[in-house]
Amino acid sequence: MKTLSMLALAAAVSALALPAFAGDPAFDGRVDGLARTWAHVNYEIKDKAAQAAEAARLAAEADALAKQYPNRAEPLVWEAISTATEAGAKGGMGGLALAKSARGMLERAEKINPNALGDGSVYTSLGSLYAQVPGFPIGFGDPGKARAYLTKAVAISPNGVDSNFFYGDFLMRQGDYAGAEAALQRALNAPARPGRDLADRGRKAQAAALLATARQKAHG
Repeated sequence: MKTLSMLALAAAVSALALPAFAGDPAFDGRVDGLARTWAHVNYEIKDKAAQAAEAARLAAEADALAKQYPNRAEPLVWEAISTATEAGAKGGMGGLALAKSARGMLERAEKINPNALGDGSVYTSLGSLYAQVPGFPIGFGDPGKARAYLTKAVAISPNGVDSNFFYGDFLMRQGDYAGAEAALQRALNAPARPGRDLADRGRKAQAAALLATARQKAHG
């Protein structure tokens, strides 16, 4: 499992912390920091044990922010993505347990604000989990749920790099190579995201590699 943190918060957070509102510079800066750090962990740390450890640390940081701002979904999304990254680095039954935790975080985020981060990230992340985790009786993977979430993500972000990459990855797994080719080409054509250069380069490199496979399978 490759994409998409475990709670490890030790610091006490006041239950009376003031809520954050849209446009809060301090909050926005911390969320941007989570995004930048995740890109480093996911794309630049090659050793799996080190990647798992750093993903867990990042998840704890996101968890602290989520507890400080319980009315905001963004930290929960990054906590889930970091947890899923840790799951992918660890693999095995421990990875499955982490993936289940990530799903729970995303479901909580969806209840707060399904449009958090503005790019369909909640649905992209849920869809990728359902697509990549093994199905019953080992895990909770479900192609029907994966398709439903990923098509929602693409509807929200039709030109997004992540929404199209994970939809293309799902279609590859389902044997729809022509559909995967179209989605992955959209991922490669996605506009640059301000401040997300590393994430864009890393995701587009993955999309290019998967697109080459899709083309080979689609056209023989």
